[in-house]
Amino acid sequence: MDNILGQQGNDRPTVLVTNDDGIDAAGLRALVNVLVSTNRFNVFVCAPNSEKSAVSHSITWINDISAKKVEIDGALAFAVSGTPADCTSLGISTALFPAAPDLVISGINMGSNCGYHIVYSGTVAGAREAFFNGIPAVSLSYDWVRGRSSTTDFALAAEACLPILGAIMDEIRKKTYPLSCFLNIDVPTDVTSHKGYRISKQGESRVKMGWSKVTSEPPEGHMLSTMTMDSSPDSTASTITDSSCIQENLLFRRKVIGAQVEDGDTDYCGLQEGYITVTPLGALSPADIDAQTFFKQWLPGIYSSL
Repeated sequence: MDNILGQQGNDRPTVLVTNDDGIDAAGLRALVNVLVSTNRFNVFVCAPNSEKSAVSHSITWINDISAKKVEIDGALAFAVSGTPADCTSLGISTALFPAAPDLVISGINMGSNCGYHIVYSGTVAGAREAFFNGIPAVSLSYDWVRGRSSTTDFALAAEACLPILGAIMDEIRKKTYPLSCFLNIDVPTDVTSHKGYRISKQGESRVKMGWSKVTSEPPEGHMLSTMTMDSSPDSTASTITDSSCIQENLLFRRKVIGAQVEDGDTDYCGLQEGYITVTPLGALSPADIDAQTFFKQWLPGIYSSL
């Protein structure tokens, strides 16, 4: 390990990469390879040792977490037993690496993260945790579509975002980068024909989910991300065939029952139009002004009626 740390010792800025798909995910490996190939960054990797999609900003509080060194060419990497937020927290703490990173990048996620589904996203949480600690951060997702996308698209997505990442690093170096937000970037499916970058705002799009009782029928699909469903059968999913067992232990599986999308300059709309959307995010999502006005008038009335 000392030799690896020695190789990192230079004047290049340091990037910490994490994700929620796991350290072996094609998106993370492609991002790391592209970052390393530029020879512009020291690259640290601290990512979950298994799939952690849609865990949002959950953290490990009581139990210890483990970190195991993983060989990734050109990077110092560890697989961690915790959540994406855990991985970022550990990675920026200097308990694991010799120094805190200049920038945290969470991704590349397999599937977009737009609209309300940003709340569920472990990918976004990996960047948000860095933001909580005053470190510039980016969450990065690729709009994977089954039958159209391939793992080579992750490298193309990383390359398409390099100018943004380089510009962020320039602002960090000049100490002019704003620390009042972090960025959520979504890359369109047809990345080779993207229309450029577009600043967007978080919309209200979401996939509406319901539940179905597990039976012996093939499942309808499994979630690739918080905005993407894979409609292919999952042969590893549990099935129930014993009716007596169903009575004792009912099993249910999520299913898509619809979707809500919107028009305008939102992240989802820009992505569907073929843009690489760049959405500044804060820690919280305040209620809209009409709701705030309602409750300002509503709450005093409760007290006066006592």
